[in-house]
Amino acid sequence: MDSHRLVFVAGLHRSGTTPLARCLAAHPQVSGFSGTGAREDEGQHLQSVYPAVRTYGGAGRFAFSPAAHLTEQSPLVTADAGERLYGQWSPRWDLSRPVLLEKSPANLVMTRFLQALFPDAHFVVVVRHPVVVTLSTRKWVRRMPLDRLAEHWFHAHDVFAADAPHLRHLQVLKYEDLVRKPEPTLAAVSRFIGLDSPLPAEGLQGDRSNAYERQWLSWASSRRPWLSARYRRLCRRYEQRARGYGYSMRDLSVTDPFPTG
Repeated sequence: MDSHRLVFVAGLHRSGTTPLARCLAAHPQVSGFSGTGAREDEGQHLQSVYPAVRTYGGAGRFAFSPAAHLTEQSPLVTADAGERLYGQWSPRWDLSRPVLLEKSPANLVMTRFLQALFPDAHFVVVVRHPVVVTLSTRKWVRRMPLDRLAEHWFHAHDVFAADAPHLRHLQVLKYEDLVRKPEPTLAAVSRFIGLDSPLPAEGLQGDRSNAYERQWLSWASSRRPWLSARYRRLCRRYEQRARGYGYSMRDLSVTDPFPTG
């Protein structure tokens, strides 16, 4: 790994990991994956050291599998695992750049495993409102009940929140801050990973959650009883847990900091 700094971007599907990774990879000191042919150029698809997220059911499902949660205790942490993983990824990076970037959703539940392989790794975790992630993920997995998709958001972040105190280099940011206040948010990321100039904010769109927010709030007063009942049920079930993560199921403007221990 020489003198390179490895940065892992993590966050559930539909949480904003892709736009953040693109901002990072556009910096002249950072090299990310591009043109690999793999889905979203994610490192999970470009290696054979650990199972890809599809092994555990993919979007909206993977965090429910106990096997998806990897830590330093995993049998996959072997003496040569880090070298093998770096060896499979390094041909895809520009090694003349000091910061090497990898982004995959499953990183959210395997930060401790990656830290065991790369002790000085830095983790940037993106968190997006559970309502928006739930509704947008349902476009991909229409057979899953909304309740189950919402529960997946909370379960995945419960796992990550328990792992966070074990991480040496961690920054958590809210997607809402990234798109509404891109300059200061990206400036904080730049400082965290040790870049000597700002990150570009081009390509970030502040309205990508609007349709899902309107859909959700329309259910609150819907004349269709099953929609209003669904809204009330999900609010009743998850409001307290959402508040614990700096969100509200009823007031979508709430975006308090994510607790990290």
